[in-house]
Amino acid sequence: MPRFMDVHNHVVGLTTEAVAGAHKRDLEVQEKYGVNYVQYWYDEGSGKVFCLVDAPDKEAAIAVHREAHGLVADEITEVKEGF
Repeated sequence: MPRFMDVHNHVVGLTTEAVAGAHKRDLEVQEKYGVNYVQYWYDEGSGKVFCLVDAPDKEAAIAVHREAHGLVADEITEVKEGF
């Protein structure tokens, strides 16, 4: 399955609790779209969030965020793991 990294460039009011809650909601919705949100990283100061996701396509990954909490990524790129 393809793997994607998405980037949210500036989530207003980002906190540790808020990003954890949004990720939890992603996990609750992801199966409906055949998606697996693997990991996330964030910077509270800038409001930037990065999500690593396995999904059949970009649209499925976007659909999970849209349904779970409405915070659709600004960018999403297919990535391959390096060794």
